[in-house]
Amino acid sequence: MSTLNTKTSILEIAKSTITMQRDAIANLINLLTDDFANATELIYNSKGRVIITGIGKSAIIANKIVATLNSTGTPSVFMHAADAIHGDLGLILKDDVVICISKSGNTPEIKVLVPLIKNAKNKMIAITGNKDSFLGQQADYVLNAYVEQEACPNNLAPTTSTTAQLVIGDALAVCLLKLRGFSSKDFAKYHPGGALGKRLYLRVNDLSSVNKKPQVSLDASLKEVIIEISEKMLGVTAVTKDSKIVGIITDGDLRRMLSKSDDITHLTAKDIMGSNPKRIDKDAMAVDAKEVMEEFGISQLLVEKDGKYDGVVHLHDLIKEGII
Repeated sequence: MSTLNTKTSILEIAKSTITMQRDAIANLINLLTDDFANATELIYNSKGRVIITGIGKSAIIANKIVATLNSTGTPSVFMHAADAIHGDLGLILKDDVVICISKSGNTPEIKVLVPLIKNAKNKMIAITGNKDSFLGQQADYVLNAYVEQEACPNNLAPTTSTTAQLVIGDALAVCLLKLRGFSSKDFAKYHPGGALGKRLYLRVNDLSSVNKKPQVSLDASLKEVIIEISEKMLGVTAVTKDSKIVGIITDGDLRRMLSKSDDITHLTAKDIMGSNPKRIDKDAMAVDAKEVMEEFGISQLLVEKDGKYDGVVHLHDLIKEGII
């Protein structure tokens, strides 16, 4: 029966695990050699793709590195080492660079696969914890992912070693990203469906153009103002003159006015409006609208196009698109 029966014990083991992995990652800096730079340049200058292979937990890490490379501008494909020697070797094309991931570098599948890759004359990069292994000796470049021990108390379950592999892969991806001059616009192109991508490509006009466009003149009556705000359902109306914004009236302005005034029959938009409303250009990024709203504690922004009123963007629009 396990003696792990207190919260203190659990937390101590968790801290020890994290500390061990932290130290192992920090030590990777000492293991970097020119092979890392050469491997990065090889991939950067390659006309083909990056094929990443491994087996067991290393295969899972390979999948993640593939995903990271693809999302940052380096075309990559995962190939399971066991499947490769049973037909999937055809994935590798003439100009592809192959990355093999293996802690020991001596697994049976790797020993079968590596000579086949070498025979096809594809360049091969090893990510391994044993640079003197079969894989380490056969690879063109070795990225040393050595760890002293696993976080597993039996030193068996891949834990620290797979973390090290993952960090090496991330370092490789970031170096390639920098070499390619990969920008936030490029990132948005590869992530169009997610909230991260939307932050980088979604513009104010994409949101405001689907909303109704509430507006009244300076001399509009209180009734006209209330009807306009109610019908357009944005909790606000712009006050305009010659198509330019001169003021804003919100639901809150109406409530405050009604609480202060006994006689409201003579009031017009000019008497109620705020005269210096926050506004934003229609071509601004939606995330910029979010920042303005958060800075001033407001729920709506009036939108302009060439200095003229063009609509409203609402806090709910940003929430709906995952910007907030």
